[in-house]
Amino acid sequence: MARILVIDDEKSIRNTLREILEYEKFMVEDAADGVEGIARAREQYFDVILCDIKMPKMDGLEVLDQLLIINDAPVIMISGHGTIETAVQAIKMGAYDYIAKPLDLNRLLVTIRNAFDKATLMDETRRLRKKVEQRYRMVGESPVMQSVRELIEKVASTDARVLITGANGTGKELVARHIHELSKRAKGPFIEVNCAAIPSELIESQLFGHEKGSFTSAVKQHKGAFESADGGTLFLDEIGDMSLAAQAKVLRALQENKITRVGGEREIPVDVRVVTATNKNLKEEIERKRFREDLYHRLSVIIIDVPPLKERQEDIPLLTGYFIEEFCEAQGKPSMGITPEAIEELKQFNWTGNIRELRNVVERLVILCNDPIQAEDIKRYAAPLF
Repeated sequence: MARILVIDDEKSIRNTLREILEYEKFMVEDAADGVEGIARAREQYFDVILCDIKMPKMDGLEVLDQLLIINDAPVIMISGHGTIETAVQAIKMGAYDYIAKPLDLNRLLVTIRNAFDKATLMDETRRLRKKVEQRYRMVGESPVMQSVRELIEKVASTDARVLITGANGTGKELVARHIHELSKRAKGPFIEVNCAAIPSELIESQLFGHEKGSFTSAVKQHKGAFESADGGTLFLDEIGDMSLAAQAKVLRALQENKITRVGGEREIPVDVRVVTATNKNLKEEIERKRFREDLYHRLSVIIIDVPPLKERQEDIPLLTGYFIEEFCEAQGKPSMGITPEAIEELKQFNWTGNIRELRNVVERLVILCNDPIQAEDIKRYAAPLF
């Protein structure tokens, strides 16, 4: 049930609003002035707050300013003495809406429900964001991982292009996302393109977009990854698998900060930070004429090499614990433990698939084993796979 706080110095207004809102199945608290209202807001969370503007002790706009610091509950300002300028000022400060007295109760109820929907959506957004942050969290305290983190922190605040190298499953995408989240572009989009997963004949359309009718299946205009990432970060994964024709266009886009859609003639300016990753040795690819040397130099201003799991075995306990918690939560199971002997067994394996392989094994263990996971479980459910 939604909780509403009413802050108004007129007792009759507070009583009327309480009666109406409780009839509508809302839980209502009230405060006689701004100081009391702020104290109530500090004590407990409210889904929506109604606040008068003209009050003793503290002006409603001052109260609004404090409420927005305390939490992000939508605040609806109400007043019988307000002006258009006051309403505009309140909205600019962050109020959800402004309603003049005498109150139109139908409008008030619609506004409260809309504000409640907004609060619910914000809660869901925070929950999903936290889930995404957990999913892409970099786990590990080994010296090599600390070095990677230090390098990320140094380059993230710049717009320098970064080339991330490392074997499959080492977490190159995590590094790219971490760079984005720590950069000044963090509020912008993070667009990922897996160059190895897209047929060579479609990669240019995927990157630069296309105009309607530019080829048989182009039934409508399409915005490419460069445009979609404008103001943010474009992550080109497996850049070593990109065709030479596409490489030439990427090079031009990096040089001029402009792209042209397939089948189009108009140049479109783009503001994009490009981060790339590969599991290939690009210098060898250059020697074999499969990768452009000039593009390599454009992309590799900073090179971050992500170590394989065999070079950071001291991180296996942390990674294993992290994955156990992740899968227990996903499967609705109570948190599970793992014995030190089981951890030692995991350290004996040659993790050719790196962290991705360890994650898959831990998921299997969470599904099949009892709490805590024992060394015998590792031998039974993981050893045959290696």
